[in-house]
Amino acid sequence: MNSNSIQTLPVRGKRMLNDFIRLAWTINAADPNWVPPLIVDVKEFLDPKRHPFYTYGRAEKFVAYRDGKPVGRILVSDDPHLNEEKNSSVGAWGMFECVNDQEVANSLLQTAEKWSRENWGRQTIIGPMDYSCNYPIGLLIKGFDTPPKYMMNHNPPYYENLILNAGYNQVKTLYAWMFVDNSNMREKWAKRIEWISNRTKVTVRPFDKKRFQSDVDACRTVYNDAQTVHWNYATLTEEEFKYYTSKLVAFTRPEQVLLAFDGEKPVGFAITLDDFNEAIKYANGKLFWYGFLPIGLIRALWASRRIKTGRVMALCVNKDYRNRGVSETLIYKTLDYGHTIMKYDRAELGWTFADNEKVNRIIERVGGVPYKSYGMYEKSIVSSEKNNESSNDADAQ
Repeated sequence: MNSNSIQTLPVRGKRMLNDFIRLAWTINAADPNWVPPLIVDVKEFLDPKRHPFYTYGRAEKFVAYRDGKPVGRILVSDDPHLNEEKNSSVGAWGMFECVNDQEVANSLLQTAEKWSRENWGRQTIIGPMDYSCNYPIGLLIKGFDTPPKYMMNHNPPYYENLILNAGYNQVKTLYAWMFVDNSNMREKWAKRIEWISNRTKVTVRPFDKKRFQSDVDACRTVYNDAQTVHWNYATLTEEEFKYYTSKLVAFTRPEQVLLAFDGEKPVGFAITLDDFNEAIKYANGKLFWYGFLPIGLIRALWASRRIKTGRVMALCVNKDYRNRGVSETLIYKTLDYGHTIMKYDRAELGWTFADNEKVNRIIERVGGVPYKSYGMYEKSIVSSEKNNESSNDADAQ
């Protein structure tokens, strides 16, 4: 193997899994705004025995090596539910990390494209997307000067050129929104929300842990109704949604999980929690050092007392109730509780599609400002042989 050769290999064994995970530190450690993820969380996310995506989906991890040194990584995945529901043939790649080298990026992306085409028969691939749109997606293209919030992506600025130069086209833009405490705005909307509540039968209450399963089912009903109409969303399975919400509900107060009902019918919900990134960054990936010393845990717990940012993880409203003030009510009650009880001085809502004008106008009216942008990229991966066959068929006709 010459000094410039690159090998992109599927992850096999603990050593390669460690290379895959730790590469994020190699690429991002010098960035003061990067937040190291907890390694235990990354391992669980990637574990087919623990993550419910693998009950129906499939994925493969790859690491690119140069002279035996890891220089890039990528996760390629396939969601059969998505392709069945959307009548599409789309694969996905995510968890992309790469040195600033087009040759390495090309090797990673071409490996993902070939795997998706040859093993799963897909014709198009999109990214970055970790499994599906129900999990972290998007390449940061604006807003590098502030740290990412919990479960939001952060990457070096040069990634965009690597992806575009590999033949991808940007097909979607996503926004993350920031709400800075504004007493005048809250006072203005208090009157508006009171007027809305007097004109509608919709009621809002906190999540009830005594009715855990029924409230989780209510959120799932709304989520699947609200989200699956959007680009590349697929229905979340019962196992996935329970896995997802169980983790969120475990780390937040019931008052920060709001459910909206029209009578007995669930029509909306919002989930907010502390921006844990403000705390876990001090752990540098590990809660326990040397296998038993809770140094990272102590640092994270110390920092968690000083969290000043709320993270609105989800805001979903039944599509038939989007012009009835339900979104505004959920946002207002979320922000008011965050300010008066949790003492947040700001909150992030992320993310929304840039072309979802109705939702974006609502967020702007309640005081949100788009402060970060993310891109989604797409590429046809139909093999050259198939393209030639299609051309020959057309000529024959």
